[in-house]
Amino acid sequence: MTTIESTIRQIDYPQESVYRMLSDLSNIDKVKDKLPEDKVKDLVFDADSISVSTPMGAVKLVIVDREEPKTVKFETKESPLPFNFWIQILPVTETSSKMKLTIKADLNPFISGMVKKPLQEGIEKIADALQMIHYE
Repeated sequence: MTTIESTIRQIDYPQESVYRMLSDLSNIDKVKDKLPEDKVKDLVFDADSISVSTPMGAVKLVIVDREEPKTVKFETKESPLPFNFWIQILPVTETSSKMKLTIKADLNPFISGMVKKPLQEGIEKIADALQMIHYE
C-alpha cells in the first residue's frame, strides 16, 4: 500500500466551518471560479461525489464516510488508478484549524515509482487550493 500525505496546512477558520464546507461537495460551486480551468476539465459534482477529467483519464470520487467534525473519506468509483483519499481537520484554536490530505493506493513498485511524485505534487496543489477557501 502506497501512502501519500500533504504537508499539514494551517486554516484560519474553525474546524466546524471547514468540515461543513468540505463534507458537502455541492459547496464546490462557491469556489469553482478559483480552480485552474486548464487543470480541471468536465467538473461535475453533487453533495456526495465529484467527477473530473484528468490527463490520466476520468476520475470519480464518492464520499464513503463523514466523521463530524474531523474527517471526510473518499473512494474512487471511476479512475485509471483506484485509491482512497481523505481530508483530516483538527482544531488549533476556536477560530483556526489544521488540515492534512492523504491518498492510499495499492500500487505495485513499478507503478508506484512512476506516479508517486505526480501524486505528491497533485495532493499539495489540492491542499493549496483548500487552504485558500473562505470557509464562512
